[in-house]
Amino acid sequence: MKSLAALSSLLFAASAVAATPSLTGQWAVHNSIAGNESDQECKFVEADNKITGTCKSEDKEVPVKGSLDGNKVTWTYDMDYNGSPLTLTYTATLDDSGKIAGNVEVDPFGVTGDFTATAEPAASAAPAAPAAPAAPATK
Repeated sequence: MKSLAALSSLLFAASAVAATPSLTGQWAVHNSIAGNESDQECKFVEADNKITGTCKSEDKEVPVKGSLDGNKVTWTYDMDYNGSPLTLTYTATLDDSGKIAGNVEVDPFGVTGDFTATAEPAASAAPAAPAAPAAPATK
C-alpha cells in the first residue's frame, strides 16, 4: 500500500511538471513602461531551460537570451532608441494558462514598467483548399 501511495505521488508530481506550457513559439508582448504603451512580437525557442529567439523592435529584430526556472521566466535584449543603447530585462511568471506577466527594466536609465505576453496560435501549415465549383443546374 505504501508503494502505491508513493507511486501515485510520483506520477502526480511528474504530471505537474509536464503541465508547464512551452515558451517555444510566437508571443504578443504588451509593455507599459513609464506611462508609454507599446506592443511587440517575440519568437522564443526554449531548450534545456534556456530561451533564445528574437523580438521585433521598431523595424528590426533583435536577438533575445534568457532562462526558464520552473514558472519563472527572464529574458533580455539590447536595442538602440534614438541613438542611445538600451538593455531591456524582462522578469516574469508563466501561469498555467500560458500567459506571462511581470516587470521590465530599461537600463541604463533605471526606468521600469509592467508587461504581459500571450502565445499566438500557430499558423496553419497549409493554405485552405479552394472551394469546388458548383455543379450546373439541370432541367
